[in-house]
Amino acid sequence: MSQPIDIAVIGATGTVGETLVQILEERDFPVGNLHLLASSESAGSSVPFRGKNVRVREVDAYDFSKVKLAFFAAGPAVTLSFADRAHAAGCSLIDLSGALPAERAPQVVPEANAGVLDGLKAPFQVGSPSPSATTLAVALAPLRGLLDLQSVHVTASLAVSALGREAVTELARQTAELLNMRPLEPSFFDRQIAFNLLAQVGAPDADGHTSLEKRLVRELRQVLANPSVKISATCIQAPVFFGDSFSVTLRSADAVDLKKVNAALERAPGIELVEAGDYPTAVGDAVGQDVVYVGRVRGGVDEPAELNLWLTSDNVRKGAALNAVQVAELLIKGLL
Repeated sequence: MSQPIDIAVIGATGTVGETLVQILEERDFPVGNLHLLASSESAGSSVPFRGKNVRVREVDAYDFSKVKLAFFAAGPAVTLSFADRAHAAGCSLIDLSGALPAERAPQVVPEANAGVLDGLKAPFQVGSPSPSATTLAVALAPLRGLLDLQSVHVTASLAVSALGREAVTELARQTAELLNMRPLEPSFFDRQIAFNLLAQVGAPDADGHTSLEKRLVRELRQVLANPSVKISATCIQAPVFFGDSFSVTLRSADAVDLKKVNAALERAPGIELVEAGDYPTAVGDAVGQDVVYVGRVRGGVDEPAELNLWLTSDNVRKGAALNAVQVAELLIKGLL
């Protein structure tokens, strides 16, 4: 067992923050003192950890010299407000918000690019990608030696939990109102999300792309270490509480060998390959699990250099919290 280290979790009362604390306990991470931090609105609440309720404190006045490692799971604005203070105090950080540039905090998915961490010295700054980029990186990493990858086309059907607890509450409320035949008044979303699909997640820029889509493209390209691959992404909002699903089309320079593809996916870490003829779903398979499920592995209808996949994973657990903890596990020796 490694020597315990003191840790802070910023955004501890959010869906990702609470799951992160849960995973630290489940994986017996060597936590000494656990400091849970959040906004002034959430300060004073508590989160269970190792049989005790740990009180949440306000992040604004926190002294980061008290801990060696901080998980930032509270959004880009919070990371930008406190990352410099944490670094100056000698505190290493793992950022889940995507706020820090790659040259400052490289994005890491242990199943895909753990080597990026070699040689890092504390206090370090590392990024844990968006859940979408993490899921795709886990699934595509084992195929890099088989495919001369030219392009990746992704349609991501995202759970509302990606937008936080308020979005989960809104989907539940809308569903109840519709099932009880009451008039629907959208609140968090600008229109009905229950029993519906929304064509975008967030506001688009002048070119029609949302920040989430651009982040997915940027981070996936970096994690795969393939700056020339062409990536297109469409993120849609699905009426699902937890669990993202992806339709992925890859194009290689050469014909795809499906037997080799299946064999590579079968032995890859972090992947559960579903047998041909079946397919995984977010609710039935992925939620609460620590792997990316891959199914419907098939070539193109009339294009031998095309590969199509169906992916699903728990966006909060596997895509966000677990990935960040796995990165910390790889880096922990550098903190002692």
